[in-house]
Amino acid sequence: MMREPSMLVRETAAEQLEERQSDWAYSKPVVVLDIIWNLAFVVVAVGVLILSRNESPDMPLRLWIIGYAFQCFLHIVCVCVEYRRRRRRQSTEYRPFNAEEEGALSPRSRVDSEQYVSLAQLEDDGGSSVAKHLESANTMFSFIWWIIGFYWVSIGGQAMARSSPQLYWLCIIFLGFDVFFVVFCIALACIIGMAVCCCLPCIIAILYAVADQEGALKEDIDQLSKFKFKKIGSDKKSAADVQEPVGGIMTECGTDSPLERVLPMDDAECCICLSAYDEGVELRELPCGHHFHCACVDKWLYINATCPLCKYNILKSQNHEEV
Repeated sequence: MMREPSMLVRETAAEQLEERQSDWAYSKPVVVLDIIWNLAFVVVAVGVLILSRNESPDMPLRLWIIGYAFQCFLHIVCVCVEYRRRRRRQSTEYRPFNAEEEGALSPRSRVDSEQYVSLAQLEDDGGSSVAKHLESANTMFSFIWWIIGFYWVSIGGQAMARSSPQLYWLCIIFLGFDVFFVVFCIALACIIGMAVCCCLPCIIAILYAVADQEGALKEDIDQLSKFKFKKIGSDKKSAADVQEPVGGIMTECGTDSPLERVLPMDDAECCICLSAYDEGVELRELPCGHHFHCACVDKWLYINATCPLCKYNILKSQNHEEV
């Protein structure tokens, strides 16, 4: 079943947003803050367990606090493993390669080198798989453990608050923090989902503002063809014999013999902002043939140098033409 072009653009934007979010979540400042935050929970839990050694709660609150602290410690281990894996992968991908060394290598040594890299990647993927499974299991266990803790605290009630105040209120704080964190994550996911579906240019603007320079440069974008759009009335006939209704004509800018493209009515709109092309608006056509508003697609290409529809890489195309 064919999907609409606007849906393809939104799927690509969602993938980019998820990738940026993943990169941001495992950046050094966020990882350090995450480790410090969870380590603080472990330290507080251990401190309260020591200070409340004379308390005798009716419910096994000490066991629940120990389990909660163990979850935090396990989360720290998983985050550290994933962070180290990502750092190793980035260093491998961006390691400078000397062309002279490539020429000096024999075919056999090149094969061995490629095999070594593949084995290293497999080892990293294996370690990452174990860490991800462990993190997923930890998340599921924390959900079940939260329900158990909420049940014990509810059963104990005010009597346990009087007999074991330190253990009781520490459990309340941990339970309350988990609720706040889950509500925050759900609300953030809903906001991002609605923004991707209803306001894609806003998402592109946010990605453009927070993204590192990983897409195309301004010089690369300026080399792409730019067109001026002109509407055609339904009573007029175009130069080309087009059977379907005509929406307008794209005329190339900045050339002595400009090219003209006849756009069908269904194709005379930008798939990024979902707006129909107005009279005299500037359009940008990519090497793959897809066209968008200049303002919309230029911001996208700064983030990712691929077509939002077919993911055609404009940098590879320009390098091939230069060769």
